[in-house]
Amino acid sequence: MNVLIVYAHPEPKSFNRALLDRSMQVLQEEGHEVVVSDLYAMGFNPVASAEDFAERRFPDALQYDREQKYAHEHQAFASDIQVEIDKLLACDVLILQFPLWWFSVPAIMKGWFDRVFVNGVVYGKGRRFDTGGLKGRRALVCTSTACLPGMVEPDGLLAHLDVNLWHLLHGTLAYAGLEVLAPHASWSIHYTTPQTRADYIDAFAQRLRGIGQETPMPLHRLDEFGADWRLKPGIAPRTNGHRRPERATE
Repeated sequence: MNVLIVYAHPEPKSFNRALLDRSMQVLQEEGHEVVVSDLYAMGFNPVASAEDFAERRFPDALQYDREQKYAHEHQAFASDIQVEIDKLLACDVLILQFPLWWFSVPAIMKGWFDRVFVNGVVYGKGRRFDTGGLKGRRALVCTSTACLPGMVEPDGLLAHLDVNLWHLLHGTLAYAGLEVLAPHASWSIHYTTPQTRADYIDAFAQRLRGIGQETPMPLHRLDEFGADWRLKPGIAPRTNGHRRPERATE
């Protein structure tokens, strides 16, 4: 398989860097082709702007998503965007690796999505979820955090990890058509032992060896929603973000 790892951590001596190095080693040993977008090392520009387009459809006012569609149709993306789009479309598996900051990805990775998950390729013209532009590919989120595991249990202080990552797992990756695997987390990085951190790296390496055989997280197909954009009667919610509204009691 072709694996694209999009990596966001500013420190070359970090736990995340050691995890990335081991990931590349294991995936290559398993016979996979690995490409890494190390966003900080690349100096990737996360700011969407008019400079992202060599040619514009609406030169008087920037309509970013519509300009993306036009740029795709006219080969008019800035070179740094096109390079990342080409990497994305060439991969079978997309791995996102980052430290969890404010319940989300670092800003540089958010900017990568803004500029690379473009209208006309990833979404648009009915492309979303099971019809998304990245259909047929898989995605895995690998994150690290300073919190303790109990903090992100369903009754934990910070709520379940999948709820924390809902915007990314469902609103970005699944929306784009990717089959999303359960996220992988390493805990309490600043407050644990070197042996525990080494064990975290070993555990992720072992998981990567079987990445092609994993069962994706449950999702809903578009045809399970009605004309009102709500789950049809008889369809049971099966993701962390969907639920039936409670009936009002008298």
